[in-house]
Amino acid sequence: MIRINIICIGKIKEKYFTEAIAEYAKRLSSFCKFTVVELAEEKIKSNTPNASQIDEVITAEGKRIMQKIGQSDFVTAMCIEGKMLSSEELSRTIDNASVSGKSTIDFIIGGSYGLSNEVKQRADLRLSMSRMTFPHQMARVILSEQIYRAFEISTNGKYHK
Repeated sequence: MIRINIICIGKIKEKYFTEAIAEYAKRLSSFCKFTVVELAEEKIKSNTPNASQIDEVITAEGKRIMQKIGQSDFVTAMCIEGKMLSSEELSRTIDNASVSGKSTIDFIIGGSYGLSNEVKQRADLRLSMSRMTFPHQMARVILSEQIYRAFEISTNGKYHK
């Protein structure tokens, strides 16, 4: 059974977001081993950080993310400059990764300042949800739903119409 990880920076505090992700995790359990890996957000001591401080944060978070990625994992970096896919295209991407021998697919959501270049360069796919901006907590819910939808599409389930 394929493993799907959402590796992300920061913890979700809102109960309604955690409950939504838990619901999709439950639904996904018949298709894959689904895990959300939350990594601590780097703290900045200044309310108005400069570019150097922001780079330090992105680099530190990126190093922790890289420690969670397996050498043979298929990595999808969620980033604004990424490619936009339809639900059907995401389903095919997951299917193709699985068929090509990847046993783990990692979806990476960075912190509020984004992802390090190291993480983006490691990615097999750079994916953008939309040209709109979403809170990272909501992005996790949307991504969880889309992963579930992708499996439903690939198995001709009734969920995707």
